[in-house]
Amino acid sequence: CTGRLSSPALLLIRDTEAQAFGAFSTSPIHMSNGFYGTGETFLFSFSPELKVFRWTGRNNFFLKGDTDLLMVGGGSGKFGLWLDGDLHHGGSCPCETFNNESLSPRGEFCIRDLEVWGLA
Repeated sequence: CTGRLSSPALLLIRDTEAQAFGAFSTSPIHMSNGFYGTGETFLFSFSPELKVFRWTGRNNFFLKGDTDLLMVGGGSGKFGLWLDGDLHHGGSCPCETFNNESLSPRGEFCIRDLEVWGLA
């Protein structure tokens, strides 16, 4: 793909245990060698009520991705949300970027539904 999205992105995931969670980024999601994004990036979950995890200011590990892995948030080798390149598996750990809870109760999960929305 030669074009790059230029709009903010909303990532929505439902795992095979019917948990819903995701991430919002004002920066478009794209392949990168390093982390990118802004402090307006956040993680969220709906289990059972809406919880939003905003930037702590402790680091700038917002988004990073290539063909094998997409990571949102990080620190100390743990990622707030990560998705495998096959888009079938992922995981979530508490991370320094967002001081979040694990978004999925099992930590690692299988993806049932995945949507990415470009917001104009």
